[in-house]
Amino acid sequence: MKEVINHFYELTKIPHCSFETEKMRDFLVEYAKSCGCEVSVDSVGNIHAYKGEPKVCLQSHYDMVCMGVAPHIEVIEQDGYLKAKDSSLGADNGMGCAMMMEAMREFENVECLFTNDEEVGLVGANGLEHNLKSKRLLNLDHEHDTEVTIGCAGGVDIFVRDCDEGIEREGEVYEVEVYGFKGGHSGVDILSNPTSSIKTLASFIKRYNGEIISFKGGERINSIPKYAKARVIFPQTPKDEAHIKITHLGRGKERVSSQSSKFLWAINSFSHGLRSYNTTLNIAQTSINLAIAKLEGGKVEIDLFARSNDEGELRAIEFESMEFFSSFASVLSDNFYLPWEPKKSEFSEEVLEVMRAYNPNANYYAIHAGLECGIIGAKVQGLECCSIGPNIYNPHSTDERCEIGSVERISKVVFDIVRKYQ
Repeated sequence: MKEVINHFYELTKIPHCSFETEKMRDFLVEYAKSCGCEVSVDSVGNIHAYKGEPKVCLQSHYDMVCMGVAPHIEVIEQDGYLKAKDSSLGADNGMGCAMMMEAMREFENVECLFTNDEEVGLVGANGLEHNLKSKRLLNLDHEHDTEVTIGCAGGVDIFVRDCDEGIEREGEVYEVEVYGFKGGHSGVDILSNPTSSIKTLASFIKRYNGEIISFKGGERINSIPKYAKARVIFPQTPKDEAHIKITHLGRGKERVSSQSSKFLWAINSFSHGLRSYNTTLNIAQTSINLAIAKLEGGKVEIDLFARSNDEGELRAIEFESMEFFSSFASVLSDNFYLPWEPKKSEFSEEVLEVMRAYNPNANYYAIHAGLECGIIGAKVQGLECCSIGPNIYNPHSTDERCEIGSVERISKVVFDIVRKYQ
Protein backbone atom coordinates (compact mmCIF):
# COMPACT_ATOMS: atom_id res chain seq x y z
CA MET A 1 0.00 0.00 0.00
CA LYS A 2 2.40 2.63 -1.27
CA GLU A 3 -0.36 5.25 -1.23
CA VAL A 4 -0.76 4.93 2.54
CA ILE A 5 2.97 5.39 3.13
CA ASN A 6 2.94 8.43 0.82
CA HIS A 7 0.06 9.94 2.79
CA PHE A 8 2.01 9.36 6.00
CA TYR A 9 5.06 11.14 4.62
CA GLU A 10 2.80 14.07 3.76
CA LEU A 11 1.40 14.17 7.29
CA THR A 12 4.88 14.23 8.88
CA LYS A 13 5.51 17.57 7.17
CA ILE A 14 2.62 19.20 9.05
CA PRO A 15 3.15 20.16 12.72
CA HIS A 16 0.64 18.33 14.92
CA CYS A 17 1.95 18.10 18.48
CA SER A 18 -0.82 17.74 21.05
CA PHE A 19 -2.43 21.13 21.80
CA GLU A 20 -0.91 22.48 18.57
CA THR A 21 -2.96 20.66 15.94
CA GLU A 22 -4.58 23.51 14.01
CA LYS A 23 -2.51 23.08 10.85
CA MET A 24 -3.19 19.34 10.74
CA ARG A 25 -6.90 19.92 11.38
CA ASP A 26 -7.12 22.38 8.47
CA PHE A 27 -5.21 20.03 6.16
CA LEU A 28 -7.42 17.02 6.93
CA VAL A 29 -10.61 19.07 6.53
CA GLU A 30 -9.56 20.27 3.07
CA TYR A 31 -8.38 16.81 2.05
CA ALA A 32 -11.69 15.21 3.08
CA LYS A 33 -13.62 17.83 1.13
CA SER A 34 -11.47 17.16 -1.94
CA CYS A 35 -12.55 13.50 -1.69
CA GLY A 36 -16.22 14.52 -1.84
CA CYS A 37 -16.97 14.17 1.87
CA GLU A 38 -19.35 16.18 4.00
CA VAL A 39 -17.12 17.60 6.75
CA SER A 40 -17.74 19.19 10.15
CA VAL A 41 -15.51 20.09 13.11
CA ASP A 42 -16.78 20.17 16.71
CA SER A 43 -15.72 22.49 19.52
CA VAL A 44 -12.81 20.29 20.67
CA GLY A 45 -11.39 19.85 17.17
CA ASN A 46 -12.76 16.43 16.17
CA ILE A 47 -13.21 16.11 12.40
CA HIS A 48 -16.21 14.13 11.09
CA ALA A 49 -16.13 13.27 7.37
CA TYR A 50 -18.48 11.00 5.45
CA LYS A 51 -19.97 10.34 2.02
CA GLY A 52 -22.58 7.93 0.65
CA GLU A 53 -24.23 5.53 3.08
CA PRO A 54 -21.40 4.28 5.29
CA LYS A 55 -21.77 1.23 7.50
CA VAL A 56 -18.32 1.39 9.16
CA CYS A 57 -16.64 4.42 10.75
CA LEU A 58 -12.83 4.48 10.73
CA GLN A 59 -11.30 6.40 13.63
CA SER A 60 -7.84 7.71 14.51
CA HIS A 61 -6.46 10.65 16.49
CA TYR A 62 -4.47 13.26 14.61
CA ASP A 63 -2.26 14.67 17.38
CA MET A 64 1.11 13.13 18.29
CA VAL A 65 3.54 13.02 21.21
CA CYS A 66 6.41 15.29 20.15
CA MET A 67 9.75 14.09 21.50
CA GLY A 68 13.24 15.22 20.52
CA VAL A 69 13.22 17.77 17.69
CA ALA A 70 9.58 17.09 16.72
CA PRO A 71 7.46 18.59 15.19
CA HIS A 72 10.37 18.69 12.77
CA ILE A 73 10.29 15.09 11.52
CA GLU A 74 12.87 13.65 9.14
CA VAL A 75 11.66 10.17 8.20
CA ILE A 76 14.27 7.45 7.69
CA GLU A 77 13.53 4.12 6.02
CA GLN A 78 15.84 1.38 7.27
CA ASP A 79 15.70 -2.42 7.45
CA GLY A 80 11.99 -2.55 6.68
CA TYR A 81 11.03 0.12 9.21
CA LEU A 82 10.18 3.82 9.24
CA LYS A 83 11.69 5.89 12.02
CA ALA A 84 12.67 9.52 12.53
CA LYS A 85 15.99 11.26 13.03
CA ASP A 86 16.23 12.56 16.60
CA SER A 87 12.46 12.72 17.15
CA SER A 88 9.34 10.68 17.68
CA LEU A 89 7.88 9.46 14.38
CA GLY A 90 4.17 10.08 14.89
CA ALA A 91 3.12 6.73 13.42
CA ASP A 92 0.99 6.73 16.57
CA ASN A 93 -1.56 7.63 15.18
CA GLY A 94 -0.45 9.20 11.89
CA MET A 95 -0.42 5.83 10.17
CA GLY A 96 -4.09 5.34 11.01
CA CYS A 97 -4.86 8.80 9.61
CA ALA A 98 -2.97 7.90 6.42
CA MET A 99 -5.10 4.75 5.97
CA MET A 100 -8.24 6.84 6.45
CA MET A 101 -7.06 9.34 3.84
CA GLU A 102 -6.71 6.53 1.30
CA ALA A 103 -10.10 5.08 2.27
CA MET A 104 -11.77 8.47 1.64
CA ARG A 105 -10.08 8.63 -1.75
CA GLU A 106 -10.97 5.07 -2.78
CA PHE A 107 -14.49 4.34 -1.46
CA GLU A 108 -17.90 5.86 -2.19
CA ASN A 109 -19.45 4.86 1.14
CA VAL A 110 -17.10 5.82 3.94
CA GLU A 111 -17.13 7.54 7.32
CA CYS A 112 -14.05 8.84 9.13
CA LEU A 113 -13.65 10.36 12.58
CA PHE A 114 -10.35 12.13 13.25
CA THR A 115 -10.15 12.90 16.97
CA ASN A 116 -8.07 15.64 18.55
CA ASP A 117 -5.64 15.69 21.51
CA GLU A 118 -5.87 11.99 22.38
CA GLU A 119 -2.35 11.95 23.78
CA VAL A 120 -3.11 14.51 26.50
CA GLY A 121 -6.14 12.96 28.20
CA LEU A 122 -8.31 11.67 25.32
CA VAL A 123 -9.72 15.18 25.03
CA GLY A 124 -11.39 14.65 21.66
CA ALA A 125 -13.14 11.41 22.57
CA ASN A 126 -14.35 12.77 25.90
CA GLY A 127 -15.71 15.93 24.26
CA LEU A 128 -17.14 14.31 21.12
CA GLU A 129 -20.17 16.18 19.74
CA HIS A 130 -20.62 14.53 16.32
CA ASN A 131 -23.39 12.04 15.54
CA LEU A 132 -21.97 9.00 13.78
CA LYS A 133 -23.71 7.49 10.76
CA SER A 134 -22.40 3.97 11.31
CA LYS A 135 -23.08 1.42 14.04
CA ARG A 136 -19.60 -0.09 13.69
CA LEU A 137 -16.40 1.75 14.67
CA LEU A 138 -12.92 0.52 13.73
CA ASN A 139 -10.22 2.31 15.68
CA LEU A 140 -6.76 2.26 14.03
CA ASP A 141 -4.65 3.13 17.07
CA HIS A 142 -3.46 -0.34 18.09
CA GLU A 143 0.22 -1.23 17.66
CA HIS A 144 0.41 -4.99 16.95
CA ASP A 145 -0.87 -6.46 13.69
CA THR A 146 -1.84 -9.87 15.15
CA GLU A 147 -4.38 -8.48 17.62
CA VAL A 148 -7.96 -7.28 17.55
CA THR A 149 -8.35 -5.18 20.67
CA ILE A 150 -11.70 -5.37 22.43
CA GLY A 151 -10.76 -3.85 25.81
CA CYS A 152 -8.44 -1.21 27.30
CA ALA A 153 -7.31 0.35 30.54
CA GLY A 154 -8.89 3.32 32.21
CA GLY A 155 -6.73 6.14 33.49
CA VAL A 156 -6.42 9.23 35.65
CA ASP A 157 -3.97 12.14 35.84
CA ILE A 158 -2.63 13.19 39.25
CA PHE A 159 -1.04 16.61 39.80
CA VAL A 160 1.10 17.56 42.81
CA ARG A 161 1.77 21.27 43.40
CA ASP A 162 3.49 23.34 46.07
CA CYS A 163 5.30 26.65 46.55
CA ASP A 164 8.95 26.95 47.49
CA GLU A 165 10.44 29.99 49.23
CA GLY A 166 14.14 29.14 48.84
CA ILE A 167 17.08 29.36 51.24
CA GLU A 168 20.42 31.02 50.49
CA ARG A 169 23.39 28.62 50.59
CA GLU A 170 27.05 28.83 49.66
CA GLY A 171 28.86 25.77 48.37
CA GLU A 172 30.16 23.75 45.44
CA VAL A 173 27.61 23.83 42.63
CA TYR A 174 27.18 20.96 40.18
CA GLU A 175 25.01 20.22 37.19
CA VAL A 176 23.86 16.60 37.14
CA GLU A 177 22.30 15.15 34.00
CA VAL A 178 20.77 11.69 33.52
CA TYR A 179 20.91 10.36 29.97
CA GLY A 180 20.77 7.22 27.84
CA PHE A 181 17.54 5.63 29.04
CA LYS A 182 14.91 4.33 26.62
CA GLY A 183 11.74 5.93 27.98
CA GLY A 184 8.64 4.73 26.13
CA HIS A 185 4.85 4.53 26.35
CA SER A 186 3.69 4.57 29.97
CA GLY A 187 1.16 1.79 29.35
CA VAL A 188 2.52 -0.38 26.57
CA ASP A 189 6.14 -0.36 27.80
CA ILE A 190 5.63 -0.24 31.58
CA LEU A 191 5.73 -4.05 31.91
CA SER A 192 9.40 -4.16 30.89
CA ASN A 193 10.18 -1.86 33.86
CA PRO A 194 12.32 0.70 32.01
CA THR A 195 14.56 2.79 34.24
CA SER A 196 13.11 6.15 35.30
CA SER A 197 15.41 9.13 34.77
CA ILE A 198 13.57 11.03 37.52
CA LYS A 199 14.03 8.36 40.19
CA THR A 200 17.64 7.78 39.11
CA LEU A 201 18.48 11.48 39.51
CA ALA A 202 16.62 11.86 42.82
CA SER A 203 18.38 8.80 44.24
CA PHE A 204 21.79 10.10 43.17
CA ILE A 205 21.21 13.52 44.77
CA LYS A 206 19.98 11.97 48.03
CA ARG A 207 22.88 9.53 48.31
CA TYR A 208 25.35 12.43 48.14
CA ASN A 209 23.29 14.65 50.49
CA GLY A 210 22.71 17.26 47.83
CA GLU A 211 20.47 20.33 48.11
CA ILE A 212 18.49 21.15 44.99
CA ILE A 213 18.75 24.53 43.28
CA SER A 214 16.63 23.34 40.35
CA PHE A 215 15.34 19.98 39.11
CA LYS A 216 13.62 19.11 35.86
CA GLY A 217 12.80 15.58 34.72
CA GLY A 218 10.46 13.88 32.28
CA GLU A 219 8.86 14.88 29.01
CA ARG A 220 5.12 14.03 28.80
CA ILE A 221 2.57 12.71 31.28
CA ASN A 222 2.06 9.54 29.20
CA SER A 223 5.77 8.91 28.55
CA ILE A 224 8.16 7.06 30.84
CA PRO A 225 10.75 9.74 31.77
CA LYS A 226 13.85 9.51 29.64
CA TYR A 227 15.88 12.60 30.62
CA ALA A 228 16.43 14.56 33.83
CA LYS A 229 18.74 17.39 34.88
CA ALA A 230 19.40 19.27 38.12
CA ARG A 231 21.62 21.97 39.60
CA VAL A 232 22.72 20.95 43.08
CA ILE A 233 24.99 21.98 45.94
CA PHE A 234 26.87 18.93 47.24
CA PRO A 235 28.84 18.89 50.52
CA GLN A 236 31.33 16.49 48.91
CA THR A 237 32.31 15.71 45.34
CA PRO A 238 29.95 13.07 43.87
CA LYS A 239 31.41 10.12 42.00
CA ASP A 240 30.75 9.29 38.36
CA GLU A 241 28.11 6.63 37.69
CA ALA A 242 26.67 5.03 34.57
CA HIS A 243 24.17 7.26 32.70
CA ILE A 244 25.01 10.25 34.90
CA LYS A 245 27.02 13.26 33.70
CA ILE A 246 28.43 15.55 36.40
CA THR A 247 29.70 19.06 35.65
CA HIS A 248 31.34 21.16 38.38
CA LEU A 249 30.18 24.77 38.01
CA GLY A 250 32.40 26.20 40.76
CA ARG A 251 31.72 27.63 44.20
CA GLY A 252 28.96 30.16 44.63
CA LYS A 253 25.95 31.44 46.53
CA GLU A 254 22.61 30.02 45.35
CA ARG A 255 19.02 29.80 46.53
CA VAL A 256 18.38 26.15 47.25
CA SER A 257 14.85 24.86 47.61
CA SER A 258 13.29 24.82 51.06
CA GLN A 259 11.40 21.76 49.79
CA SER A 260 14.50 19.92 48.56
CA SER A 261 14.44 17.25 51.29
CA LYS A 262 10.68 16.57 51.03
CA PHE A 263 10.83 16.57 47.22
CA LEU A 264 13.58 13.94 47.21
CA TRP A 265 11.80 11.88 49.89
CA ALA A 266 8.58 11.85 47.86
CA ILE A 267 10.22 10.77 44.60
CA ASN A 268 12.52 8.19 46.18
CA SER A 269 9.76 6.68 48.33
CA PHE A 270 7.03 6.52 45.71
CA SER A 271 6.57 3.21 43.87
CA HIS A 272 6.66 4.05 40.15
CA GLY A 273 5.78 1.39 37.57
CA LEU A 274 3.82 -1.87 37.54
CA ARG A 275 1.55 -2.55 40.54
CA SER A 276 -0.37 -5.67 39.43
CA TYR A 277 -0.52 -8.14 36.53
CA ASN A 278 -3.56 -9.75 34.92
CA THR A 279 -2.76 -13.43 34.42
CA THR A 280 -6.00 -14.06 32.49
CA LEU A 281 -5.32 -11.42 29.83
CA ASN A 282 -1.50 -11.68 30.15
CA ILE A 283 -1.13 -7.91 30.38
CA ALA A 284 -0.21 -5.32 32.98
CA GLN A 285 -3.29 -4.69 35.10
CA THR A 286 -2.46 -1.61 37.17
CA SER A 287 0.47 0.80 36.94
CA ILE A 288 1.45 4.37 37.66
CA ASN A 289 3.95 6.53 35.82
CA LEU A 290 5.81 9.22 37.74
CA ALA A 291 6.10 11.21 34.55
CA ILE A 292 7.26 14.75 35.29
CA ALA A 293 9.06 16.29 38.27
CA LYS A 294 10.10 19.95 38.49
CA LEU A 295 11.45 22.08 41.28
CA GLU A 296 12.43 25.54 40.11
CA GLY A 297 11.41 29.18 40.23
CA GLY A 298 9.66 28.79 43.56
CA LYS A 299 7.34 26.02 42.35
CA VAL A 300 7.09 22.27 42.85
CA GLU A 301 5.35 20.24 40.11
CA ILE A 302 4.94 16.46 39.96
CA ASP A 303 2.67 14.85 37.34
CA LEU A 304 1.62 11.19 37.43
CA PHE A 305 -0.55 9.00 35.21
CA ALA A 306 -2.25 5.93 36.67
CA ARG A 307 -3.79 3.16 34.53
CA SER A 308 -5.77 0.03 35.27
CA ASN A 309 -7.88 -2.50 33.41
CA ASP A 310 -9.94 -2.90 36.59
CA GLU A 311 -12.17 -0.07 37.83
CA GLY A 312 -11.70 -0.92 41.51
CA GLU A 313 -7.91 -0.96 41.24
CA LEU A 314 -7.92 2.30 39.27
CA ARG A 315 -9.91 4.09 41.97
CA ALA A 316 -7.67 2.56 44.65
CA ILE A 317 -4.40 3.67 43.07
CA GLU A 318 -5.83 7.16 42.52
CA PHE A 319 -6.79 7.39 46.20
CA GLU A 320 -3.55 5.90 47.54
CA SER A 321 -1.34 8.15 45.37
CA MET A 322 -3.23 11.27 46.36
CA GLU A 323 -2.97 10.30 50.02
CA PHE A 324 0.77 9.73 49.68
CA PHE A 325 1.54 13.11 48.10
CA SER A 326 -0.93 15.06 50.24
CA SER A 327 1.53 14.72 53.13
CA PHE A 328 3.94 16.78 51.05
CA ALA A 329 1.89 19.18 48.88
CA SER A 330 -1.48 20.01 47.33
CA VAL A 331 -2.85 17.21 45.12
CA LEU A 332 -5.66 16.97 42.59
CA SER A 333 -6.76 14.43 40.00
CA ASP A 334 -8.29 15.01 36.56
CA ASN A 335 -9.24 13.31 33.28
CA PHE A 336 -10.55 10.15 34.94
CA TYR A 337 -11.94 7.60 32.48
CA LEU A 338 -13.16 4.06 33.09
CA PRO A 339 -11.65 0.88 31.62
CA TRP A 340 -13.28 -0.60 28.50
CA GLU A 341 -14.36 -4.06 29.59
CA PRO A 342 -13.35 -6.75 27.03
CA LYS A 343 -16.40 -7.97 25.11
CA LYS A 344 -16.78 -9.73 21.76
CA SER A 345 -19.35 -8.54 19.19
CA GLU A 346 -20.55 -9.54 15.74
CA PHE A 347 -18.36 -6.80 14.27
CA SER A 348 -15.24 -7.86 16.19
CA GLU A 349 -15.78 -11.41 14.93
CA GLU A 350 -15.86 -10.09 11.36
CA VAL A 351 -12.68 -8.08 11.90
CA LEU A 352 -10.88 -11.07 13.42
CA GLU A 353 -11.91 -13.25 10.47
CA VAL A 354 -10.42 -10.75 7.99
CA MET A 355 -7.28 -10.43 10.13
CA ARG A 356 -6.79 -14.20 10.11
CA ALA A 357 -6.87 -14.21 6.30
CA TYR A 358 -3.54 -12.32 6.49
CA ASN A 359 -2.26 -13.82 9.75
CA PRO A 360 -3.75 -17.12 10.96
CA ASN A 361 -2.40 -16.44 14.46
CA ALA A 362 -4.44 -13.27 14.95
CA ASN A 363 -6.54 -13.20 18.12
CA TYR A 364 -8.39 -11.00 20.58
CA TYR A 365 -6.52 -8.74 22.97
CA ALA A 366 -7.04 -6.19 25.74
CA ILE A 367 -4.42 -3.46 26.16
CA HIS A 368 -2.94 -1.65 29.17
CA ALA A 369 -3.46 1.73 27.56
CA GLY A 370 -6.32 4.10 26.84
CA LEU A 371 -8.20 3.71 23.56
CA GLU A 372 -10.76 6.21 22.36
CA CYS A 373 -13.17 3.58 21.10
CA GLY A 374 -13.91 2.60 24.70
CA ILE A 375 -15.03 6.16 25.46
CA ILE A 376 -16.83 6.65 22.14
CA GLY A 377 -18.57 3.30 22.50
CA ALA A 378 -19.91 4.36 25.89
CA LYS A 379 -21.29 7.57 24.35
CA VAL A 380 -23.00 6.04 21.31
CA GLN A 381 -25.70 3.49 22.16
CA GLY A 382 -25.44 0.28 20.14
CA LEU A 383 -22.02 1.08 18.66
CA GLU A 384 -19.82 -2.01 18.13
CA CYS A 385 -16.13 -1.17 18.49
CA CYS A 386 -12.73 -2.78 18.12
CA SER A 387 -9.19 -1.62 17.42
CA ILE A 388 -6.39 -2.78 15.10
CA GLY A 389 -3.16 -1.29 13.79
CA PRO A 390 0.32 -1.91 12.36
CA ASN A 391 3.38 -2.88 14.38
CA ILE A 392 4.73 0.24 16.10
CA TYR A 393 7.56 -0.08 18.60
CA ASN A 394 8.62 2.39 21.34
CA PRO A 395 5.88 4.97 20.69
CA HIS A 396 6.13 8.29 22.55
CA SER A 397 9.92 8.20 22.25
CA THR A 398 12.74 9.06 19.85
CA ASP A 399 13.15 5.31 19.30
CA GLU A 400 9.69 4.96 17.74
CA ARG A 401 9.62 2.81 14.60
CA CYS A 402 6.90 1.36 12.40
CA GLU A 403 7.15 -1.83 10.32
CA ILE A 404 6.42 -1.10 6.65
CA GLY A 405 5.23 -4.62 5.82
CA SER A 406 2.83 -4.46 8.76
CA VAL A 407 1.34 -1.23 7.41
CA GLU A 408 0.61 -3.05 4.16
CA ARG A 409 -1.09 -5.96 5.97
CA ILE A 410 -3.28 -3.78 8.17
CA SER A 411 -4.17 -1.50 5.26
CA LYS A 412 -5.47 -4.54 3.38
CA VAL A 413 -7.52 -5.58 6.41
CA VAL A 414 -9.02 -2.09 6.76
CA PHE A 415 -9.91 -1.80 3.08
CA ASP A 416 -11.33 -5.33 2.97
CA ILE A 417 -13.63 -4.45 5.86
CA VAL A 418 -14.79 -1.16 4.31
CA ARG A 419 -15.21 -2.86 0.91
CA LYS A 420 -17.46 -5.51 2.50
CA TYR A 421 -19.99 -2.79 3.38
CA GLN A 422 -20.01 -0.92 0.06
